[in-house]
Order: sequence, then C-alpha cells, then structure tokens
Amino acid sequence: MAIFKVYVSDYDYPDLAIEKSILDPIGAEVIGLQCRTGHGLAELAADADAILQQYAKIPRETIVKLKRCKAICRYGVGVDIVDVKAAYEHGMVVTNVPDYCLDEVADHSITLAFMLIRRIPMYVRSAREGKWHWSVSGGPVFRFRDLTWGSIGFGRIAQNITHKLGRFGFTVVAYDPNVSTGLMRTFGVQKASFEDLLGHADVINVMCPYTPETHHLINEAALRRMRPHAILVNCARGKIVDNVALYKALTEGWIAAAGLDDPEEEPAKLDAWSPSNNPLFSLDNCFITPHAAYVSEASLRECRRIAAENARAALLGEVPPNLIRP
Repeated sequence: MAIFKVYVSDYDYPDLAIEKSILDPIGAEVIGLQCRTGHGLAELAADADAILQQYAKIPRETIVKLKRCKAICRYGVGVDIVDVKAAYEHGMVVTNVPDYCLDEVADHSITLAFMLIRRIPMYVRSAREGKWHWSVSGGPVFRFRDLTWGSIGFGRIAQNITHKLGRFGFTVVAYDPNVSTGLMRTFGVQKASFEDLLGHADVINVMCPYTPETHHLINEAALRRMRPHAILVNCARGKIVDNVALYKALTEGWIAAAGLDDPEEEPAKLDAWSPSNNPLFSLDNCFITPHAAYVSEASLRECRRIAAENARAALLGEVPPNLIRP
C-alpha cells in the first residue's frame, strides 16, 4: 500500500517512468492527470501529499483545499503560475528546477535571431516562388560584427548568450536594474537604460522574468522606440510582449521581424486553442515556436529528475534542494 500520493497535475511527456523511478522506492504512488488549466485540480488531487506541476495554475483557492499537500514542485524555472505565498501559509513548500535549460534557451534565442538577421525564411520563401536573386530578402542583410545585441534582463541565460555571441563580434548591451554595471563589465557588456537599449540595439532579446512589473513590458511605446530594421526575440514568458502592439509594429514597419517561443495566450496552458485567434500567426515576418526553447533530450530528463527529487525530499521531511521562497 502506498505511503504517499504524488499527483502530476499535467504533463506532455510520453510517460512518468522517470518520476516513478525516484518516488516508487519511498512508497509514493505517482498519479498522472491532464488538468492543464488547473481548474478542478483541488478535487482531482484532494488526497495529494505532493504535486508535480507543469502548466496548471495553482492559485490560493486551490491551495486552501489541499489539506495533506506538503509540496508543489514545478517542472520548470518560473513559479508565476503558483501562489507561492499561499502555499507557505498553508504549510507547503514550493520548488523549481532552476538550471536545467540554460544552454537550450540561449541556443534557441540565438538561432531565432541569426535566422532573421540573415533573413533565411524570406530567402527560402522567395526561392520557392522562383525568385532566384540575393535582393529578394525584402530588407537589408547585416554583418553580425556590425550589430548591437540588446538584452532585456541579464540573468544566467542572458549571460550564457553573451558568452556565445562573443565569437561572432556583436556589441552587447543590457538593461537589468538588478545587475550591477561591474558585473556586466566582466562579461564585456555595457549597461544601458531601457530606453537607450530600445533605441540603439539591432536585436532586442527579451530575457527577463515574468512579473507584474514586466507584463507587457514590450508594448506599443517600446516598439515605437525600436529601429525599423530591428529584430525582436522573446524566449521568456509570452505575456511580456503585448501581441496586439507587436502585430501593429510588424504590419506597419516599425520593426523588421520577430521570433517568439510563445504567444501571449500561452497555448500550452489552454484546453482549446487555435492560431486563428492570434493574428501574429498570419504574418510572414513573425516566427513562433511552440514553447520549445527549453527542449532537448538531456534537458527534459534533467527537469523531470530534479522535480521528482524535490518532491521526494519534501515527503521525507528533508529540505528540498531547490526551494522557492515567497
């Protein structure tokens, strides 16, 4: 008979074998759900001792109903979909997996930017239409070492990006009110104000956390400050970019192109979704990947293992290695 019950609120992995291999030995039964929105989770997991969470929102009204739960363990880095304060008030800990996809998100961001700087999709489309000439890109093509890369946020992924960009000759500037000029200087990066970065960078790379303060940080005013040939890349949370404003910017020529890893509505967290609901999917200068920046075979294994290990520690009365505090 199981000593503990661990519910997986939702998951898009092929199975739960990794989680079971870590939790079965302590007598924990792993039960998979597909409650992506989080609605009704409290009823489905009423007897949970711990919850592993991918996309489901777990607000205060859910937390108060989870009478036995000791831990909410995120599969990812961000905890904006958990009411962390409410969890601690009700005797739970919250954990995340902080370091598992630093390379993957950095590489995805760089790939999107390089693809658009070299205007690869535009050339491919023109070639398929029988237009065989270098001038059919629809816009200017720049040399990497002549460009300025602007990072909004300068945490570990942005630092990883900066390290990799060094070989290509970009000038890198960054806006982050929580990172000192001195630390940026050790990476060869110039600290900039938000307004100056928008006005001077050729690539605007969003790499900040999603918080109430960064909601729609890239709005109409921000987009209007950017250069006409600028490229926007966002592999952070979709809601940092105002999609209505971005559509206007891309169709009216305020900026040249955008590469996003998630639209604002975040389809993975919805029960029903269609690209027809977001006009960005109709544009030839906007490229959106399905929240895949964090994905590699290694990162997925690592994420699942660490999330399960956090749950195991909490169930055994130990301090989980990746605690998130209110």
